[in-house]
Amino acid sequence: MATNPPKLKTAITTNERLQKLKSTFETKYGKPPLFYAYAPGRVNLIGEHIDYCGYSVLPMAIEQNILAAVSVNSSGTIALANTNPQYMDFTVSCSEDIAIDRENPKWYYYFLCGVKGIQEKFGIAPLAGMSCVIDGTIPPSSGLSSSSALVCCAGLVTMEANQKSLSKVALAEICAKCEHYIGTEGGGMDQSISFLAERGTAKLIEFHPLRATDVKLPGGAVFVISNCCVEMNKAASSHFNIRVVECRIATKMLARARGLDSSGLLKLAQVQSELKASLEEMLALVDEVLHPEPYSREEICEALGITPEQFSTELLSANTQHVSQFKLHPRARHVYGEAARVLRFKAVCDSEPAGSVQLLGDLMNQSHASCRDLYECSCPELDQLVEICLKSGAVGSRLTGAGWGGCAVSMVPGEKVEPFLQAVREAYYLPDPRTAAMEKQSLFVSKPGGGAAILTEE
Repeated sequence: MATNPPKLKTAITTNERLQKLKSTFETKYGKPPLFYAYAPGRVNLIGEHIDYCGYSVLPMAIEQNILAAVSVNSSGTIALANTNPQYMDFTVSCSEDIAIDRENPKWYYYFLCGVKGIQEKFGIAPLAGMSCVIDGTIPPSSGLSSSSALVCCAGLVTMEANQKSLSKVALAEICAKCEHYIGTEGGGMDQSISFLAERGTAKLIEFHPLRATDVKLPGGAVFVISNCCVEMNKAASSHFNIRVVECRIATKMLARARGLDSSGLLKLAQVQSELKASLEEMLALVDEVLHPEPYSREEICEALGITPEQFSTELLSANTQHVSQFKLHPRARHVYGEAARVLRFKAVCDSEPAGSVQLLGDLMNQSHASCRDLYECSCPELDQLVEICLKSGAVGSRLTGAGWGGCAVSMVPGEKVEPFLQAVREAYYLPDPRTAAMEKQSLFVSKPGGGAAILTEE
């Protein structure tokens, strides 16, 4: 695998989307773009909410992406526009410190996260002036990583416009870190697959150090994405960061119960590593140490020997300061169980035993049950959609992405795809005029796509 993002020559005249974007850019700025860049969205096949706990995940890039047309100038400003009229234009000065308002997570702040990440990496002052028009085909707030793809695309654009060079791994790590500016404490899966994806294969993404391994998906089955049409903006709500915090507290509690120095431990994977334990042993430890009922702040402070002030500053994030009850046992059980399911999923893909499609489907179903019951990151519409997918012929179906809305991913035997699509259409989308209007972009077969790249005109 090439280490840097590819730079590809493309014939604009044969690509309707690029032609349209070029025309919009010329109308807006009065000259053609210098280059284009894109970063794909992703679907996570298994391994939900465990990347920020230090565990491997198993996503694939999808064909939908964020595409940017860019020119470089000496205006001293970065001008951002979007082909979607509901997203406002925005201009920022290159010489001022880039401010990102995490209380108000507008589309352009995600782009500026990527700009700021590259600026800080290289200490660029001032940044090159840029004019950009953005076009996205990833449904927003759907669990397919539209926001992270926008951050990645912005990082790639800023690197190229300022004549810098970085490897895919370095770009993924920078973009994962800089997305925290918007207030989302993700673990790096979305940015990693956006840069490291390769057409035709899913990837096992491991962290510390970041690396990606090909996972050959079984023949005879396809993955279908279906959007429940309930949107959830991760940065605008605290659900996601509450789960991050609960896992962080569970890490400290488990470490302390086993006599470890918990001061440097923030992720559940670190406790397993320190104890040199198996995932099964960690699940047993969770049952032994943590009670199933929620913990109060007072109980946690007493168990960890810390003050309420330390609890607020060291363990909580900005948008979780209001939380008073913490569900540690079910969250930790989900993480260790899901980490084991990822490894089993990859092992089945590698060895291709008889009945492998059904085995993978079973793991996906177990994953959804754990997300729904232990991590509580599903929603009634998503649960209903998963049920419909299973009744319509999927061997496995589960939520994908952060949850609380967004998409399900289903594994469907190849010969059943058309009847499956029709059955889901009739049972979930068509009965409601709102979902019926969104059906065409909400239900589709996805093949593993390629990673982020820069395009120039032939």
